[in-house]
Amino acid sequence: MFGKLFGRGAGRPVADPHALPVPRRQKNGMYTLRALGDARVLALVEAADAGDWTAVKAALALFDLGRDHLVLDELADLDGVQDWIGRAVEEDKEHRATALLISGARHIAWGWEARTAARAVNVTQEQWRLFHERLEIAEEHLLEAAELRPEWVTPWRRLLTSGRGMSLGPAVNEARLDAALRRDPLDLETHVEWVSQLQPRWGGESGQALAFARDALARAPQGHRLGCVIAMAHIEDWVESERGDCLETDEIRAELRAAVDHSILHPAYVRRPGWQHDFNMFAMALSLADERHTIRRVFQALDGAYTDWPWTYLAEPEKRFARHHRRA
Repeated sequence: MFGKLFGRGAGRPVADPHALPVPRRQKNGMYTLRALGDARVLALVEAADAGDWTAVKAALALFDLGRDHLVLDELADLDGVQDWIGRAVEEDKEHRATALLISGARHIAWGWEARTAARAVNVTQEQWRLFHERLEIAEEHLLEAAELRPEWVTPWRRLLTSGRGMSLGPAVNEARLDAALRRDPLDLETHVEWVSQLQPRWGGESGQALAFARDALARAPQGHRLGCVIAMAHIEDWVESERGDCLETDEIRAELRAAVDHSILHPAYVRRPGWQHDFNMFAMALSLADERHTIRRVFQALDGAYTDWPWTYLAEPEKRFARHHRRA
């Protein structure tokens, strides 16, 4: 029953009773996904925006924050959470681990907001100071959350991000990767984080990320979202390349088609809250590869639903999404 409700199996998915109404579309037919497109997530976001910790806890009862990275992302990216989450950490002993996890995730995002996306040489001394100050708090809170709830995978994935930002080195980051994968060997967000870590700009070598992604796909069951790691590995290769057409080869198109059919377009794929993020990863990779066939099925499923990431790797990301959506 659950599989049929959220789109597993052949045929047209049954309507999700928690799905938010599609907002008024822009002239180009697209709209930005809000709160993972889910009314329960929206209630969580609104409670966090109001600084209502009691309401946040009630809304979180419907989710497993120790495994659901996308729900945690909604809290991490919400400006203002840093202003009240510290009180929850100190005062709510029963839910201290959850408060620590949210605080750690928010301080990483807040740290990167201070650093900005500028090249390292253009980041000011004050920006670096705030960046490291916030990441140090994140590290402390996430490590304690992981200690309190040893079964959680989400703290370890976030510690990979902070470890990269603080240049803690391969030994520390590899230990954190192992810790995450012991808890969930098929965790997509951990794999995507490591694909970034293996890029030359972070000290990796050319080809490492794609080899890692291919190994992951080989272990993924049919219909598992882990197949998205192939899309992200090719996007990251495109980011590193000096050639804008580097993905436009028959071999890469074939690999992306095989990965998308194995994962998000397979009948066994389950559409959970935020499934549009998975489809946007493949939509961008297929568009960069100038793939003309499978991409239509991906954009048809999205029906205009745009997520900022990973399109923000591009200049004018919304326009690029809209153009490919229109072509498809």
